[in-house]
Amino acid sequence: MRPILILVAQRIVLGLGLLLAASLLIFMGTEILPGDVAQSILGQSATPQALANLRQELGLDAPAWARYLEWLGGIMRGDLGTALTNGQDIATAMGGRLSNTLFLAFCAAIISVPLAIGLGLVAVRYQGKWPDKLISGVTLATVSVPEFMLGYIGMFFLTVQLRMFPSVATIHDGMSLIEKLQTVAIPVLVLVLVILGHMMRMTRAAILNVMQSAYIETATLKGLRPITVIARHALPNAVAPVVNVVMLNLAYLVVGVVVVEVVFVFPGMGQYLVDHVTKRDVPVVQACGLVFAAVYIGLNILADIISILANPRLRHPK
Repeated sequence: MRPILILVAQRIVLGLGLLLAASLLIFMGTEILPGDVAQSILGQSATPQALANLRQELGLDAPAWARYLEWLGGIMRGDLGTALTNGQDIATAMGGRLSNTLFLAFCAAIISVPLAIGLGLVAVRYQGKWPDKLISGVTLATVSVPEFMLGYIGMFFLTVQLRMFPSVATIHDGMSLIEKLQTVAIPVLVLVLVILGHMMRMTRAAILNVMQSAYIETATLKGLRPITVIARHALPNAVAPVVNVVMLNLAYLVVGVVVVEVVFVFPGMGQYLVDHVTKRDVPVVQACGLVFAAVYIGLNILADIISILANPRLRHPK
């Protein structure tokens, strides 16, 4: 088990280093943005003295490196800062938004991941035949359409025409689970269609690559059914690339849902970020960017660890 522990430790240390680099890039990116935060808060009619006083109050008159170190120290203590526009604690305000985004991502993932793997297996089983062509064509079409277009199409048919689901996906703590699921049905459907094609096609490609191996030919010559050969012999040996693509798409469900949340007015992290970008609330933008980076890096580390554990040469070293 020692080689596995060393590799896992290396991945974790590398992830922490990447997160530190991401925090520096996020801070630098917000620093070089045009405009003045104090000016946006006080308006164009503010006097130079009022602007100077507000900059001093917000700590904007300190050097950039000092503000970065202070911000990084606060993050290590669990303090994401305070919003400039309303004075609220960012961590507290972000908690409910993050839980809503995770709920939306979980609903989409629990449908899309098994469906993508299942469709990938069917496509491999009927490679070159009409089921494979149909699945590949439909999933390619859904990947090619932008998220906002899928959202408006789903809204038109399922809300305007059929009146099955609400067009605005606003949820709150007072709603029951059934009410929440009904409210987020269209956003979940859009997210499933967006990531399903990518996961299915990568699953199909990974399994087809393994199908060229000698042990697959041996299993086939033994008289095993094609679906048994694929499920028992090909899929377990294609776990690493499949896990990687699944984790990348799960990261997208948390990090890349900004457009979907804005279209459906969903009270998640994406909508929270967009609202404060328009207000030039830099601490909120920095905190959201860091949380998104942490989720993305964390899921990639998890994918690497699962791939390592799935490698029998590492599980059973000589």
